Amino acid sequence: MNAFNQHSDQVFRARELHELLDMPTDEASVNVTRSRLGRLTRQGFLTQPGRGRYQKRT
Repeated sequence: MNAFNQHSDQVFRARELHELLDMPTDEASVNVTRSRLGRLTRQGFLTQPGRGRYQKRT
C-alpha cells in the first residue's frame, strides 16, 4: 500500500510493483502479489481500471 500511497494517481501492474520495490520478479512471486492485489481490490482499498492494472481508490 505504501507504493500506492506515494503514487496515488499512478496505475500499476503486479510486475511493475515488484520492480519499483526491488522485489524478485519471478513468476511465482508476482502471482502471490497479484492475489494480494485482488484481495485489496475486493476489500475496497484499490480499484482495477483495466485487466491486470491496479490503482489506489480515491
